[in-house]
Amino acid sequence: MKIAVSSEGQYLSSRVDPRFGRARGFVIYDTETKDFTYVDNKQNLDSAQGAGIQSAVTVIDAGASAVITGNVGPKAFATLSKGEVDIYLCGDCTVGEAIDSLKRGELVKSDNANVEGHW
Repeated sequence: MKIAVSSEGQYLSSRVDPRFGRARGFVIYDTETKDFTYVDNKQNLDSAQGAGIQSAVTVIDAGASAVITGNVGPKAFATLSKGEVDIYLCGDCTVGEAIDSLKRGELVKSDNANVEGHW
């Protein structure tokens, strides 16, 4: 399974970015191989509109079946849900800690957006 984590940096030691659509990037972690890659999200940092949707498409195109982020808006939530990507919210922690929490079953799958759009 591939997990996309909104990240402030390129590494497992980077902090989880509290934003989804305007995250600096995404660490894509493969639970089978334990390999990870980084997908830059700079094209959406200053978007006037559509950052959440475009970021969701980026995550779906990367093959992720789960997302861990600090917050997710309604358009991103809808796009990820349509792409059959599970969404998990995680507070102040590193990417690696968030992945470990998900693997241990400590994160609860979100059933709705937790912030308004343009957050």
